[in-house]
Amino acid sequence: MLSPAASLDPEPLSAAVPDVVSAGTSASLRRPERPSGSCAPPGLEEALGTLGLQGEREYAGDIFAEVLVCRAPPRRALPRTVTPEMRALVVDWLVQVHEYLGLAGDTLYLAVHLLDSYLRAGRVRLRHLQLLGVACLFVACKVEECVLPEPASLCLLGAGSFSQAELLRAERRVLSRLDFRLHHPGPLLCLGLLAALARSSPQVMLLATYFLELSLLEAEAAGWEPGRLAAAALSLAHRVLDGAGSGMEPAFYSPAELGSLEPCMARAALRGPAPGRAAIFLKYARPQRHGTSLAAARLLRRPQPGPR
Repeated sequence: MLSPAASLDPEPLSAAVPDVVSAGTSASLRRPERPSGSCAPPGLEEALGTLGLQGEREYAGDIFAEVLVCRAPPRRALPRTVTPEMRALVVDWLVQVHEYLGLAGDTLYLAVHLLDSYLRAGRVRLRHLQLLGVACLFVACKVEECVLPEPASLCLLGAGSFSQAELLRAERRVLSRLDFRLHHPGPLLCLGLLAALARSSPQVMLLATYFLELSLLEAEAAGWEPGRLAAAALSLAHRVLDGAGSGMEPAFYSPAELGSLEPCMARAALRGPAPGRAAIFLKYARPQRHGTSLAAARLLRRPQPGPR
């Protein structure tokens, strides 16, 4: 099941993720000013209570500002040795390992964040790409998990393509290159906060979680703030389930600010279980998640009425 060594072929892949951000659009989008601690949105304290953060109500505004203002990694290109499709192969494999080990959701998002941060910090040899991915997952486990997976288990899941000693050396390289800067309020926290503020239904929340996880496969989505990613996933889920013209309330981002992300997530959902990108689709097709990926593709394909 988990043997991606053969899928990480050293030959360059010709297919690349289509660039949906035009030059004019990206140039026109400014980083919006977000609420400060003294300007918390209405209902924030109640939303934090819904998330089990009653003790943090005194700092509600600061929490909101910290989560939504958090910057994404610098929008630099991937190393020339790594294409978007090669990156997607590694992330797809990490999703499988993450689910197999039963790890927390935040662990996966932190692992992919560390992977992208490392890739944008310098060159990476293609034959070390899978090792880099599992090293980032191992570091993320040390930040987020109470019980760590054994290095030997991670090596077995890698089908023997690296040893424990190589894994531990890769871990040290990750920590050194990132200067131990591991804190990252992931988009799952943002999604939970925005959904609580919008009083989104469980069905909307599940669909938004699917869209958000699909964005992990897209290299272009790594250049956006966690808050904007979460808002795009939640907005798209509301429109898909509630119809055109609807959206989450309150809306903290304008349509222009979400305009390039929502189509990116929709295309990923319509792509289905493509080779090297099937793990998330299959994960959300299971009965435990109510066949969300199947329903999402069906709903996205139905004719959409014009805006009201």
